[in-house]
This record gives sequence, structure tokens and C-alpha cells, in this order.
Amino acid sequence: MKVIIHGGFFSESSTNAETKLAKQQALERIARDSYEFLKTHSALETVVLAVSELEDDELFNAGIGSQIQSDGKIRMSAALMEGSTQKMSGVINIEEVKNPIQVAVKLLDYDDKVLGGEGAISFARNNGFEIFSTEIPQRRFEYEAKLKASGTGTVGCVALDADGKLAVATSTGGKGFEMPGRISDSATVAGNYANAHCGVSLTGVGEDIVSNATAAKIVTRVTDGFSLKEAFEKTFAELKENDGFAGAIAIDAKGNIFHQDSYPSMVFASYDGTDFEVFD
Repeated sequence: MKVIIHGGFFSESSTNAETKLAKQQALERIARDSYEFLKTHSALETVVLAVSELEDDELFNAGIGSQIQSDGKIRMSAALMEGSTQKMSGVINIEEVKNPIQVAVKLLDYDDKVLGGEGAISFARNNGFEIFSTEIPQRRFEYEAKLKASGTGTVGCVALDADGKLAVATSTGGKGFEMPGRISDSATVAGNYANAHCGVSLTGVGEDIVSNATAAKIVTRVTDGFSLKEAFEKTFAELKENDGFAGAIAIDAKGNIFHQDSYPSMVFASYDGTDFEVFD
């Protein structure tokens, strides 16, 4: 059993030591919580728990930490995928829900598994998700002062459970000040992908991640016999050709954990019950 989570790039926030320490502590807490949960739950249930906790922490750009778009509104996206069934569900540009990843979970039971905009909002309301403003004062201050963020914020989790099943979940509050209607990578197979061999979650500039089909490439290469490290190296080399900005976390079916970013520093934490790793 193993868990790895990410919380976007550190450069998106204040670079002071206090913020860095707070993110380290939050990631360690959530990684440990998720591992304890994984002991008695599936990988799918665990990635939802982990991403929900990340969405509930305003240090990260998802849920209540989400960025404000150019028209003054917050729109969020999230997705999850279970490796053995290869079922994926997600919401794109959903508004005023506390945990977009939990709306995505509900969609697993429907034929139409990815909804966007008004359709996603309507589905959430019809399924008991109350109106909840995810705006915090800091994000409003940034918007009003036109302090554009770096556009590298997303959260995600990959888990391998006791039955050897993999799952991945990813959630984002956007890059900030983007045009309404812009689609991020988080609810696509470029940013969130898993099968029976590997699970990958991405953060970074969505356009770069989609152009490189990053998550799907890594998973496909592992499926075809690449080691996790080799799959990352080849995929990130291709990303570098176009100066792509991304970071990724992954676990393969053998329990190998790997992470890599094209520009420092992606924030992440991993835990397997014995060894703990967090960005420094």
C-alpha cells in the first residue's frame, strides 16, 4: 500500500519560509491520514479522501484555495480514475461547490461521466451539493490588485491499495485570471490517468500538459514495459522540447513511486507506512 500526493508548485504562493513550512506540514498530515484510510479502504476511496482534504486547505489551489478568473468568478475542475476498470469521471468549470472531487465521484454511476459548466452545477445541486463559496480573502485581494498567479496550481493523489488496485484523483482551482470557459488538464487523460499498471496525476500549465498528453504517455509507456523512471524521463524530455511547465506524481503496480517536475518546485508528499518523503 502506498500513497503520493501533490499540491501544485510552491512558486504559486508566497515564497516565505512560513508558507513553505505550512505546506510541508499540511502535505505530511494529509499523506499520513490517507495512508491510514487506505488500510481499510480502496485506492479509489483513498484518492477521493486525499484530494478532498487538499481542497479543504486554503494553502492549495483547489476547493477553498481556488483562483479567481478574469470575470471575477471561481470555476473549478476535478476528475478521478480507477485503474482496473479504467472508469474516469469528472467535472469541468463547476462553480460554488465545496469539493468538486466529490461531485466527480457521483458521476461514476452515470453513463455521462464528465460534465462541464451549467450541466455540472445542475448535477451537483440535484445530488445534494449545497451552494458554497470557495472564495477566500487572499484570492480576492490578488484579483482586485491584479496580482496574477503563476498558473501552476493543482492538487492530486495516486494510491495503490492492499488488493493491488491503483486509482488517481486530481482537482484544480484554475490558473487565475484566465478567460471564462478555459479548460484545464485536470479533467482530461493528459492530467489524470490510470490503468492496472500505473496511475499519474499532473500539475502545472494545463495547455502544456495537454499538448504533451503527459499522463497518458507515462501510463502507456509503463504498460508497454518501460520502468516508471524511464517513462518519466522520455515523457519529460518531450515536454522540455517545447519548454513545457509540469510536475507529475505516479505509482506503478509494483509499488514503485516516482515524481518529477520540469521547473522547481512541485510540492508533494509520499508515504508507505514506513518511509515518508516531502518536498524540501
